[in-house]
Amino acid sequence: MQRLRLPGRTPLAVVAAVSMLALALWFTVPASALIITETPTPVTGNTTYFDGLGQPYGGCGLPQANLDSQNFVALNVYDTPRDYTFYPRPLTGANVSKMGMWNNGHNCGRWIQVSVGDFCTGVNDGAQNQAFCRNGAFTPDAYNGATLTMLVADSCGDSNAWCRDDPYHIDLAKDSLNRFLRNGTPVADMYPNHFNNRHMTWQFVPAPNYSGDLQIGFLQGAQVWWPAISVSHLQNGIHSVEYLANGVWQTAQMNSDMGQSFILGGTTTGGSQFQIRVHDVTDALVNNGRIYSFTLPTSCGSSCPAAYTQVPYTTSTGPTSGPTSGPTSSPTAGPTSGPTTGPTSGPTSGPTSGPTASPTANPGGRTCAATYTVTSQWGGGFQAEVAVRNTGATALTGWRVGWTFANGQTVTQLWNGTVTPNGANVSVTNVSYNGSVPVNGSTTFGFTGTGNGTNAVPVATCAPV
Repeated sequence: MQRLRLPGRTPLAVVAAVSMLALALWFTVPASALIITETPTPVTGNTTYFDGLGQPYGGCGLPQANLDSQNFVALNVYDTPRDYTFYPRPLTGANVSKMGMWNNGHNCGRWIQVSVGDFCTGVNDGAQNQAFCRNGAFTPDAYNGATLTMLVADSCGDSNAWCRDDPYHIDLAKDSLNRFLRNGTPVADMYPNHFNNRHMTWQFVPAPNYSGDLQIGFLQGAQVWWPAISVSHLQNGIHSVEYLANGVWQTAQMNSDMGQSFILGGTTTGGSQFQIRVHDVTDALVNNGRIYSFTLPTSCGSSCPAAYTQVPYTTSTGPTSGPTSGPTSSPTAGPTSGPTTGPTSGPTSGPTSGPTASPTANPGGRTCAATYTVTSQWGGGFQAEVAVRNTGATALTGWRVGWTFANGQTVTQLWNGTVTPNGANVSVTNVSYNGSVPVNGSTTFGFTGTGNGTNAVPVATCAPV
């Protein structure tokens, strides 16, 4: 059964004449409202599914295409058993006691390990003031014990029993349901006939196999007087962000309860240059207080038009740029979007990246580049991810990536793209939700493949379409 969703968040209206301070006071939650909500290890709750994040952002302040993983969940905004009233978000004052595992967004960007539990043989419809499994019982079956590591990316604030009566309820992205692994193999058919809003057991975990560094991007409407950013690719969530203003570190205000989005100030008042440092969920400074320096991109003009504009940055320990994709810059608990296959013992070799092909020019300043990375290998198979970067001066409206296999490899399953195989030659085009890529932005697709022996990494080329 499917849980109804609230509409996606829309960007906050920005008026240049309004001061950043006034905006922060109007749209943010005071630090005094924060409570640390944690789970014992482990907990069991009812589960539902939903189709995907709203537009342009999910509850954490990121578009779906920019998540580290397409295996993601929503946590409950409220913990109000048998009380289905709407309470203004973020929760403040007397309403703080009504806070659920969403924790006013402070559990955004964290990872949870989820294990499939019992199936409801009766009615599990989330009706108010009703038991979760009526006219039946929760019963174990062949899917029990399948697991998946998932990203917290959205919030569940609906007025039903799931989102209000069960503090440990989790809402799972529908496309992830058949990616749960049992004995190293995706279950493949739990949805639609074997789900029925099961029990599942879960707990918070650090980002698995974490590497790389933070990713930073400006939100739609961002400008020097309202520099709203999202911070992603987190090892252990995000508690707060500080920005340097006129030589003094200030605490950035969260953007409503979108827990990965914060409103900054420039290093000088009204300036377009920014320096931040980030605290993880334990309130410890990320990377021992590493300072990330970046600039509002010229592509934003007076304000950023895209839902998300990724920016490069330098750090206090040397220049670097925000990760675009691939296992060198994103968790590899499973693919960033798609099923993980192969033995549970893991890859037999580390990630292998191929060279990035030279950008393909296109009239109007549209160019792109692609990087092919083997993220894991096992006997007779492998998994790979391809990052598509906009290297031009104009936003992409679509793209095509191609390569030629040299050792008889074949694509068996591909996600976040449409594949056209022609013998050793492979061509992949964007799908509806990831064809638009802003200047300096990126997106990814991934796939599993077969191949024995040598698995040479091909050179991938990219062309705008």
